[in-house]
Amino acid sequence: MRQTPARAAAAFPSRGAIERIVLLLAEALYPRRLGLQQIAPADEDRFVAAKLGSAFTELEREIGHELGYWQAEARTAFDPDQAATIVRLFADTLGDIRRLIDSDVEAAFLGDPAAGSTDEILVCYPGAIASLHHRIAHQLYDLGAPIVARLISELANERTGIDIHPGARIGERFFIDHGTGVVIGETAIVGNGVRLYQHVTLGARSPLGAARRGPRERYARHPIVGDDVVIYAGATILGRVTIGAGATIGGNVWLLTDVPPGGVVVQPEATLLAPSAGHALRDTLVAAVV
Repeated sequence: MRQTPARAAAAFPSRGAIERIVLLLAEALYPRRLGLQQIAPADEDRFVAAKLGSAFTELEREIGHELGYWQAEARTAFDPDQAATIVRLFADTLGDIRRLIDSDVEAAFLGDPAAGSTDEILVCYPGAIASLHHRIAHQLYDLGAPIVARLISELANERTGIDIHPGARIGERFFIDHGTGVVIGETAIVGNGVRLYQHVTLGARSPLGAARRGPRERYARHPIVGDDVVIYAGATILGRVTIGAGATIGGNVWLLTDVPPGGVVVQPEATLLAPSAGHALRDTLVAAVV
């Protein structure tokens, strides 16, 4: 890919630094669970303040690198304190981030009988790990740091196999069970109390470059999922379709059209063959691979 001299010379946000920032923020949000040391109650406030101070310092630097990268395309110069302003606004969202993550962990605990505790979910569950990353990334995306946000989402993808674009808007009590292979696109809108299983895709119907370039094609490419929807493993939902509240989408469904509230969409159940037909088919398959 060709680069302008200005872009080639510009610093770019560091993956290593972004990984440290997410760890610091996670430790500050959950000092007794994700902190790396035992903390006495009297020391907790100092611990959190130190973690946040380090996170905000590094975050401001990395956002500054991103703004320097985008400056080559900007019509006017960014304000000198633009990075600091984004960090300050982001800091104001930490209470909401913590509340949303708590709601996701609670939804997982209530929805998974295998969960022994909320602590287990927060520390171990891929869906909760991906959710924590997304809640942080989405705020930074909205505040004007899309590259930093995307790096955060890709860190979650590497750890969990769950790929959520930071632009996706996801309501509270979001639960991804198992999670590997889940993909949620940039313009997806997901309501409250939604549950997804592994290998669910909320995707677009065509690459942006191959579609008509209108506002809908750019800003409304992915599904809208209503409140309390359950989407089972392997379902693929493409385009700006609306899944009504309380609907259920069965496993391996390929869906390109709207579903009404409370609707149920399933594939036909697999057929159990008679013994003779089953043996004949098995022999045919064995012969085909020899």
